[in-house]
Amino acid sequence: MKTLKFDHNLAQLILAGKKNSTWRLFDDKDLSVNDDIKIIDKFDPKSPKTWTVVGQGKVNEIREKKLGLVTAQDMQGHESFNSMDSMLKTYQQYYGERVTFETPVKIIFFDFKPLSGDVPSPAMLLEEAKLYTDGGSRGNPGQSACAYVICDTHDAVVEKGGFYLGIATNNQAEYYGLQKGLERARELGINKITLLSDSQLVVNQMNGFYKVKNQELAPINQEVTALAGSFEKVSFVHVPRELNKEADREVNRILDHQQKRAKR
Repeated sequence: MKTLKFDHNLAQLILAGKKNSTWRLFDDKDLSVNDDIKIIDKFDPKSPKTWTVVGQGKVNEIREKKLGLVTAQDMQGHESFNSMDSMLKTYQQYYGERVTFETPVKIIFFDFKPLSGDVPSPAMLLEEAKLYTDGGSRGNPGQSACAYVICDTHDAVVEKGGFYLGIATNNQAEYYGLQKGLERARELGINKITLLSDSQLVVNQMNGFYKVKNQELAPINQEVTALAGSFEKVSFVHVPRELNKEADREVNRILDHQQKRAKR
């Protein structure tokens, strides 16, 4: 389930039934109508241990327009502003000076049902994380899988996942690991990512040091680049394979399982 995190005062407005919408700039949430969401109250933004899930909801409408074109109707269920200039300054405080009246904004309306005492998972509490990814192919191309491992900034594992891909090359599988990991991080509301991979080719391509000459990699490279742009900060770092053992184990676990199924 995807998450939306709110400062305490805004979460209290949601609980009081006075707020049922949120505005998101720079497409930092890949939300769609009918998506289920968890609402998290960041009681003390600097102390994730104080955060709680106050309820869950469902997205029932999404409007997209330029910030300077929002209307009073768009502000229903949302905190209001004294003027358009006041609204602009508020969002510049969140996102920086790159915000202008021409900036696209997603206006997300949701239903809300309060919950009592629900505790967010450790992954939901992260604003910043390390994301280890890996991909492998037995045959190149051959049976392939990818995996991600989400860690806090001290390298404690908080969540991991893996996917069987079917027939693909090693480099395609590596890219799918990036894609799946970033998609999950965005669902969890993590804003800052240090992505670590043992694929020097993929890391250098994502950093713009190498050109993407292989036409099979070009589409997934473009997709991952667009996905990375939806975060506040993403950096791509190459690490030796011995520092990426957890994601590598997950890839091999999936491929071993697939091989056993094929022999039955």
